[in-house]
Amino acid sequence: MHASPPSSRRGRKALLLLPLLCGLVPPASAEAAWIRKTPPLSTPWTAQVSPTNALPEYPRPQLVRTDWQNLNGEWQFANASAGQAPPFNQTLPESVLVPFPIESALSGIQRHQDRMWYRRTFTIPSGWSGRRVQLHFGAVDWEATVYVNGQSVGSHKGGFDGFSFDITDRLKAGAANELIVGVYDPTSAGEQPVGKQRLNPGGIWYTPASGIWQTVWLEPTPAARVTRLDMTPDVAGQALKITVQGAGTSGHTVELTAFDGTTQVGRITGNVGTELRLPVPNPKLWSPESPFLYDLRVALKSGTTTVDQATSYFGMRSVGLKLVGGALRPVLNGQFVFQMGTLDQGYWPDGIFTAPTDEALKFDIQKHKDLGYNLLRKHIKVEPQRWFYWADKLGILVWQDMPSMERTPSAAGKAQFESEMREMIDEHRSATSVIMWVVQNEGWGQYDQARLATLVKGWDPSRLVDNMSGINCCGAVDGGNGDVADWHTYVGPSSPVPSASRAAVLGEFGGLGLRVAGHEWSPGNGFGYEMMSDATALTNRYVGLMQRSQQLMVNPGLSAAVYTEITDVENEINGMLTYDRVIMKPNVAQVRAAHDSLIAASRQLNSQGPLPLNQFRSFQVTTPGFTDRYLRHLDSLGFTAAITGATDGLTKKDATFKIVRGLADAACYSFESRNYPGSYLRHFNSRIRRDANDGSSTFAQDATFCGRNALDGSGNISLESKNKPGAYLRHRAAEVWVEAFTDTTGFRQDATWALAAPWWKSGVDLAVNTYHSLQVTNAGLTNRYLRHSADLAYTEVVDGGSSATLKQDATFRTVPGLADTSCYSFESRNFPGHYLRHAGDRLRKNARDGSALFDQDATFCAQPGLGGTGVSLEAVNYPGRYLRHFTSEVWIADGSGGGWNGNFSFNTDVSWNVVAPWAP
Repeated sequence: MHASPPSSRRGRKALLLLPLLCGLVPPASAEAAWIRKTPPLSTPWTAQVSPTNALPEYPRPQLVRTDWQNLNGEWQFANASAGQAPPFNQTLPESVLVPFPIESALSGIQRHQDRMWYRRTFTIPSGWSGRRVQLHFGAVDWEATVYVNGQSVGSHKGGFDGFSFDITDRLKAGAANELIVGVYDPTSAGEQPVGKQRLNPGGIWYTPASGIWQTVWLEPTPAARVTRLDMTPDVAGQALKITVQGAGTSGHTVELTAFDGTTQVGRITGNVGTELRLPVPNPKLWSPESPFLYDLRVALKSGTTTVDQATSYFGMRSVGLKLVGGALRPVLNGQFVFQMGTLDQGYWPDGIFTAPTDEALKFDIQKHKDLGYNLLRKHIKVEPQRWFYWADKLGILVWQDMPSMERTPSAAGKAQFESEMREMIDEHRSATSVIMWVVQNEGWGQYDQARLATLVKGWDPSRLVDNMSGINCCGAVDGGNGDVADWHTYVGPSSPVPSASRAAVLGEFGGLGLRVAGHEWSPGNGFGYEMMSDATALTNRYVGLMQRSQQLMVNPGLSAAVYTEITDVENEINGMLTYDRVIMKPNVAQVRAAHDSLIAASRQLNSQGPLPLNQFRSFQVTTPGFTDRYLRHLDSLGFTAAITGATDGLTKKDATFKIVRGLADAACYSFESRNYPGSYLRHFNSRIRRDANDGSSTFAQDATFCGRNALDGSGNISLESKNKPGAYLRHRAAEVWVEAFTDTTGFRQDATWALAAPWWKSGVDLAVNTYHSLQVTNAGLTNRYLRHSADLAYTEVVDGGSSATLKQDATFRTVPGLADTSCYSFESRNFPGHYLRHAGDRLRKNARDGSALFDQDATFCAQPGLGGTGVSLEAVNYPGRYLRHFTSEVWIADGSGGGWNGNFSFNTDVSWNVVAPWAP
């Protein structure tokens, strides 16, 4: 928990917790009084809301001044029409509670209008005389035009960002001032960013949230004033990079002072609008486990006179990508920790977009912490600045989505989308908790993915960028830019394969549904992606998903997963909590234990180093112009060779190595030949060779290499000789040597290798052109075998007394994979030319049709059995999905199928013994 600097501690407590100097003026008495409507569901905070306490907290925690006036509360309200003149000096017929969207029960309106008027009066405290007065809006959805005392002061388009107007010249001193706001919100009838709002809500689409939905407030400032703080921690440089933005500040300087509690840790003076480096020596690092925040004092000066001052806070943490455990992964403060979180949509049954109280706003984040999550994905909605304050203070990693459009926009719509996205980033770029910007979601309003990802990275290079969450969904095309490859899988989990430039994340999965009577938005109409019978079944199923996520973390390298979702939302009943936040559905202790286990296992990968242990990989040349070449052995010598899918199988095996702990140092690595088990890459007279391990200390030293950060500065790897420090594995022409480092671009490139998927994909060799049967390995079911019947695959008991037809149906010829000869295909014994293949996830026996798709669907890579025995057969075109029997049916599955009932049997279900054929 951070503390305020001594000069502002009393003011900070008042500002953040109490409505300081609210100065609320009741609206004219002729309009109807506000009456709270009845929401479909009430929350524990619904009844606490009234016109005298509508979100009274100071709304901008990262730029706090001592004077302000809250304009939340009861306003007059009226419907409007296009082109209508503003209702100056008129009493409007209804009363609305600001800042709750008009569709919400808490607003007192509880209906949608495309156009509307808001009106109220206010007075300016006499103590503000001589200062400029700023009128601030936290957010208005969507287009707002603002009038003060009969004159326009400005307009704004954008439903998720704040805006301000200097209204000083429109004010009446010592008298009531009239404030009118006209709002236009076409919601899903327009092409602006709307997120999940729809005019006709249902299913995954929700009630609109129109009008003023964040705090409205006044603030007195000097003419020269600070307007924004752009802060980026530089952990390695032990400094906070900070740019103070201002207005009317020509010739002024800023003085910045950082505090750890009451202790000053750094101070710097510089110019407004220029990036400054505020020293933070030996920084205390912010993380979900230890969300330490420093306090900041900002003084704007004219010469030696302070003309404006404010307080703020910041956290010190770094974000990036790093090769860990064989996969490129996101790292926090240089260390990988699996990011396990939920989809957080930020909807409320009583306030729609607006949490009823600040305590409610904090509640959802705290529940994430209670359940052991370290991440949340704020899904296509942007919250008020106080939400980010709680995320920073409580300690949660945040992926922040840009709200999506419903459809692909016009040129004007694209310009508006990009303008609103820039505003979102600028407004929240100083939030410590935000580690990634999510640009687009699935196919919603999709356009220019690659360009937008590059654009966002240019605006904020300090964070990761997800160009599109759900690249495997809805026919959307992966734009190829950004820092992560992000899949959506319901129920899941599953994982994309990480690349040399992108980490693998699962942006949405899960959706286990459970109805809780008395706590449903629409009783009897709610849905989940897989319905659970009770809390025990939900808990057990969820724990199973976490176990599978841990397997995917190791192979193929999943680094983050986002479960749908933290609360039910309207018709969706797949929340950990009911929509009213009253009932926690699963067992908290068991869920937290599953998360703790997953996160603890991820931390262990950091000590394993950059490469995956006991897995097969290939090493790709990264030198420009030679990236089709891979390290391979030939006649016991190391070379590089061009390899493609059409390359012969022997060369592919020669270019595939098993990564094991270093023979001479367990903190380093040795590389065992795929096709010569017991033989390793080693250097001899500086030349790289493949030789059998002779058990000597010299061989162990020569065959041990330590993984280092890539010499070319990329996210790849360089391999340093254990017994020749400073010498690296380097290709020279086609030969591979161990050579002493020389500081040239050529050497750095030649000594950098990309860790690639193994060219020989099967980890287990099967005899080809030979008949086999596939035996179930589950205890008590080993008399069952895979067989085809009416072109579908099943398991069935087969024994000596079985019919000849059944024995033939259970016999297959193992042949080199139709799509990849490093894998296998299985031809029917009694239907030559017919093969086992998957279609719609179901395993079938069909005639080969000559298409590339069929050949891929009929090709399976043999891996060591996940259940500890036999082999597991992995679909070549769906890595991570295996041939699995469920009851008597056979599918390809990734652990997401139902039917566990608490018994996680996936590993055994996907393990088969390859045995002598029933029908030779």
